[in-house]
Amino acid sequence: MNIELQACPAPLPIWRGSALRDEWISAASIVAQSGGRLVSLWGADRQHNDTSGLTVYAAYAIQQGLVILELPLAAGATAYPDLATTFPFAGRMQRAATDLLGIVPEATHDTRPWLNHGAWPADHFPLRQNAFAQAQFPDSALNDYAFVSVQGDGVHEIPVGPVHAGIIEPGHFRFSIVGEKVLRLEERLGYTHKGIEKRFTQLPALEAHRLAGRVSGDSTVAYAWAYCMALESATDCAVPERARGLRALMLERERVANHLGDLGALGNDAALAFGLAQFSRLREDWLRASLETFGHRLTMDCVVPGGVARDLDGAGAQQLNLQCDNIEREVRLLRRIYDEHAGLQDRFTTTGRVTPALAAQLGLTGLAGRASGQARDLRCDHAWAPYDTLAVKMATHRNGDVAARVTVRFEEVFESLRLIRALISGLPAGATRTDVRLPADATFGAGWVEGWRGEVLVALELEGAANQHRIRRCHCHDPSWQNWPVLEHAVIGNIVPDFPLINKSFNLSYSGHDL
Repeated sequence: MNIELQACPAPLPIWRGSALRDEWISAASIVAQSGGRLVSLWGADRQHNDTSGLTVYAAYAIQQGLVILELPLAAGATAYPDLATTFPFAGRMQRAATDLLGIVPEATHDTRPWLNHGAWPADHFPLRQNAFAQAQFPDSALNDYAFVSVQGDGVHEIPVGPVHAGIIEPGHFRFSIVGEKVLRLEERLGYTHKGIEKRFTQLPALEAHRLAGRVSGDSTVAYAWAYCMALESATDCAVPERARGLRALMLERERVANHLGDLGALGNDAALAFGLAQFSRLREDWLRASLETFGHRLTMDCVVPGGVARDLDGAGAQQLNLQCDNIEREVRLLRRIYDEHAGLQDRFTTTGRVTPALAAQLGLTGLAGRASGQARDLRCDHAWAPYDTLAVKMATHRNGDVAARVTVRFEEVFESLRLIRALISGLPAGATRTDVRLPADATFGAGWVEGWRGEVLVALELEGAANQHRIRRCHCHDPSWQNWPVLEHAVIGNIVPDFPLINKSFNLSYSGHDL
């Protein structure tokens, strides 16, 4: 195999290359055998008015960094070699690409639609260049999804969702159980396809960061940074040092906010309402400080092309430092309460276990992966500025149960508080934003950021000035694509009432999975 790779001018080691059909399969095998992993798979239509520009992409994480391979399909062709035999979780991404672009993996075992629930006809592909926008297709109909059934004495099914209580987004869970023990769980997601990836192609490149920040609201900083990193790498833009520090500060505050919320919810799901009350109070204080300092509770729209939209003054720095001290003191006390509460630990320990071997096989990533022995964190493995000077300590565990995922969350809270203090004390003077100059020719960039849930990837293709710097394709990848299938395995052998607890210990994104 001889694939020529071209380096992207990004703060992270990212390369891009084009593969032939045989090289496509060989590359996947080489990555798997060398301990690498598939980060994302997607497709694009790079031409107008025909199918000759259909292309499938795969992003691989290897020891040296990220490699993005593209496989251009021949004119009129829609089939490409299946990667699910090498990376099992690729199946759902391939099914999504089929729904959106009509590209089909060869000899795949699962041909069921994933995102198309009958919202558009089977021969309509929303991400094709010649696809027309239509609010409703009169000839389409809701399809009858063929859930896998489990047979045997005493086996019955419990359907949950897709509509849930509160403001949670829709997702369907089909349990096959005996008594209260779960034999199988099958998920169905993709109920609210929002057209975000199509919408990117209708926005100016310098404004689309706002849409990226709304892919999944709990990860707005991670997505906005990944988009801006992709745009800045495509335009070879150097971000000011102060802006990089402020971006990291916002990202770590986002991490803390989500861990605080989840730690409270996990206590509540195990009948410790006290934990929910205390962590909710801390999270609310945390979000209010973000509002006062950066103008938004979630710091939405604060990461912008070329830098950041909000600076941090002396009073704000003092306020955030003081809050870190107060939060750390209270979280350490709450951790002792959690650790010493026998009833809570009885619910946490051994529940929803994912062994390191299974985690590696299924590609479990992010904080859930680190709780199952998958010691990977972009802030450590491929530290970009300013993380390259912060010596981030990775939190890991090997038990892979709810207790391990709770432990990782606690440890990551304490490490993020340390990082926030270090970022504030070392924040350099200078500009917080620089101009991003769009190139005359078509170009490509990628952004790769360790969000609180796991690694967020944005791959961005820009057309040249002749096409008014139009976004040809912007693909956003959430780590939930890898982790939702693992949740199906984590619940096997547990009782049905433990599912909310197991589910919350992962806390995966519906929104980031349905673009």
